[in-house]
Amino acid sequence: MLVPLLWVLALQSPGDEGTLVLREDTSVVGQESFAVTGLTANGVPNGWRVGTRARYGMGSRSVLLAPVVEIGPDTEPVSLQYEVSDPANPVRILGASARGRFTLRYLSPDRERTREISAGPGTVVLDDSAFALYLLAAWRARASTATVSGLFARAMRKESLTVTDLGTGSTTVNRQPVALRHITVTGGTARLVHVWLDAAGRLMKVEVPSRRMVGERAAGP
Repeated sequence: MLVPLLWVLALQSPGDEGTLVLREDTSVVGQESFAVTGLTANGVPNGWRVGTRARYGMGSRSVLLAPVVEIGPDTEPVSLQYEVSDPANPVRILGASARGRFTLRYLSPDRERTREISAGPGTVVLDDSAFALYLLAAWRARASTATVSGLFARAMRKESLTVTDLGTGSTTVNRQPVALRHITVTGGTARLVHVWLDAAGRLMKVEVPSRRMVGERAAGP
């Protein structure tokens, strides 16, 4: 039986592709392209795939973060494939959910590690520097607060976070004033993250004040 929440996501969060321009203060430090794809089984909505590629820096010193998360009909994470192309510490992270646990394998050139983390209801896979994944937390938002467990696979940590839908608020995107749905994610290392969605549920902007970081959707379709 299809979980009702997935019907809500199917209506409010269409498949989408976009690019976030990443800024620290006013300086551009990277770019993040992302894609949201609906999954089906026998023609019935059966989850979502959210993949993103965040690149920081230029040339041989650039770092590429490329996680792909699949969530099931209950919006819980099913799998993770994450390529970290870092000249100082390259690693491939594979994750899979089973029996209330999320097993993570870390494959690097010189060793392999495995870690299991409890992953009960309300788990979302996030990353400190791949901002499009905060869309997964935003999907959990309610008019009142909702508590989620943020699983930061690359950092090997889990945090209790609070997600709140503040309704329509005013902000700017590409220096233009806009009215967008405003969601906050509070708690953990970041302390506060602002997530902004348009009326169609598309990700438009992510702000992390504690790091003076902003990811704004690039102008285009």
